Amino acid sequence: MENNAPSLRDVRKRETIRALTDTARRLTIERGFAGFTVEEVCAEAGVSRRTFFNYFESKENAVFGYTEIDPRLVELDDEFVAKSGDLLDDFVDVVVRRWEMLDPLSDAPALLQVIEHEPRLLKGAFERLAENERRDVALIVRREGADQTMRAEVVVHTVGACIRMAVAQILDHQSPIPFGRLVAERLDIARDLFTSAQKAH
Repeated sequence: MENNAPSLRDVRKRETIRALTDTARRLTIERGFAGFTVEEVCAEAGVSRRTFFNYFESKENAVFGYTEIDPRLVELDDEFVAKSGDLLDDFVDVVVRRWEMLDPLSDAPALLQVIEHEPRLLKGAFERLAENERRDVALIVRREGADQTMRAEVVVHTVGACIRMAVAQILDHQSPIPFGRLVAERLDIARDLFTSAQKAH
């Protein structure tokens, strides 16, 4: 039987990343983003400067928890590229699986607190979102072909809009409905709208 349990090395790596991010966020709240150095983050987290830059490109990335691509996410992307089913369904599936793997909402309160203290960091958050969207467009193009770039952009931004609405429902209304179902419900409405528009023409 295949063992999918994370190795001790992977567990320690994630613990180190978590410690660095938690420390960077706490120092941002306590001193402001400009009030501490990478070296101070490393000292408090008990790691070397070299270890820090093995995981993060910058202090800002540490605050947001933006580390190198998780190998598990690479595997999900490769699975998506290898599939030949409905593009929209397959893309939503990979998005939901990423969500379940990373659980980004668990970080939301801490991130909101950081941004409240340092509103200028919001720009970095939007830049990261745009970068992730570009990466997903490239992922779909990798599967569908270079001549499908516009289609890929429509898929990514349509699903992205559904995701943002689903997240808003979870955060604003404490919805108990699973994230994947919230996204699927909104995507079904979008499909109905597009289908109705096609029939009208």
